[in-house]
Amino acid sequence: MFNRNLILQLRKWRENVNRKPLVLRGARQVGKTTLVKEFGKEFDAFISLNLEKDDANVFRRFTKVEEVWQYVCMKHHLVQDRNKKVLLFIDEIQEEPSAVAMLRYFYEDMPWVYVIAAGSRLQSLTNKHLSFPVGRVEYLTLRPFSFVEYIEAKEGSEWADMLHNLSVPEMLHEDMIASFNTYALIGGMPEAVSEYIQTNDVERLSRIFNSLLKGYNEDAEKFVKSENQVKILRHVLSTAWYSAAETITFDKFGNSSYTSTQIHDAMDILERAFILSLDYPVTATSAPAIPAKRRSPKLMMVDNGLTNFIAGIQLEYLKNKDLLDTWRGRAAEHIVAQELRTVLDAHYRENQFFWVRDKKGASAEVDFIWQYGNSIIPIEVKAGTNAHLKSIHAFVNNSDQHITAIRIWSGDYSVQDIATPAPECKPFRLINLPFYYVGQIDKIIERNIYGS
Repeated sequence: MFNRNLILQLRKWRENVNRKPLVLRGARQVGKTTLVKEFGKEFDAFISLNLEKDDANVFRRFTKVEEVWQYVCMKHHLVQDRNKKVLLFIDEIQEEPSAVAMLRYFYEDMPWVYVIAAGSRLQSLTNKHLSFPVGRVEYLTLRPFSFVEYIEAKEGSEWADMLHNLSVPEMLHEDMIASFNTYALIGGMPEAVSEYIQTNDVERLSRIFNSLLKGYNEDAEKFVKSENQVKILRHVLSTAWYSAAETITFDKFGNSSYTSTQIHDAMDILERAFILSLDYPVTATSAPAIPAKRRSPKLMMVDNGLTNFIAGIQLEYLKNKDLLDTWRGRAAEHIVAQELRTVLDAHYRENQFFWVRDKKGASAEVDFIWQYGNSIIPIEVKAGTNAHLKSIHAFVNNSDQHITAIRIWSGDYSVQDIATPAPECKPFRLINLPFYYVGQIDKIIERNIYGS
């Protein structure tokens, strides 16, 4: 079992006296069950129910939460004792609607029981129309491995600590960039990470990625409402990967004849299943960051390694020394999006945005933005000199605030106080951020806006 950083938030949830049953979300095969079982070792007792199997019967036989708990304890030879910490894990909870409804009664009537539920969002949000009890549960999301999780698994905790502490020495910069490039190639799906660490063989990952894609398609075929919707989901699942990190239009997406509504509805299902995300632009240069939903979104997929495999661009990684040269720069932008998503989760933010200039005919676009207090921080994934940061310059020139901007690249970490080109010559702070520090971007921002 490799270390997953989300276990720290699970421990915070456990220590909260006002905790609610926890719903653990995430795409298929990101390691939800494995993580909870590892967490269960920290309790006096751990009970695991899988509602895809016979365990669902207990929620059909009994209507009161006390009866369910009494029966489960007897079945698992557990003496009920409120002084002992017991974790109850209800896996694949979407298979039994009565179990979903009963979560509120664990919260109201048996708050001393620690309850975590998990399952496939794709299933629960289609034919069964399930909804978790409002105000009676809380949520955490597990994503594919982040870079810091990957580097800890590959090189050990000392390397991970250097990232957490922003203390990567200059002599290790090239090694850390090389490791990030490898991570960008293989992605963060747990099985793929484990296989690569054991074998150092990228070709052996194809079987894993192919199995994952088949699993997503099987979900679509098994749980959607109609045969036509199955066809649309199949189409999106077979073509969306090629448009990763691109601004898309829904109408006739992927050279199809499907309407904008049909494609949007299919992508909405897949977004709720955490297989993709639709990231919308904002036009403001100061808070709040409100998405312009009438504009075209960018499409981001669940995992960079899976995207590389399906889009057939793995060889490009091996030919190009700089990640920014791979897939016309889209590979770099996509893995940065994957890293930023994990940081957003830690701050309980659901949405990721980019910036476009709100002017007819304007082409200025910043890859990402990060809202920090009253500030919006533009983030570009770009190599080259400061003179080439045209989109960041447009953002700075359109803002009434003093801007801190971030350029993500393969170069060294540095902070510069510079200005946009003449005639505006507006001053701003530029943080040059190596790829390997993207997962620490919140610490970097705090240090450089209010710190040194």
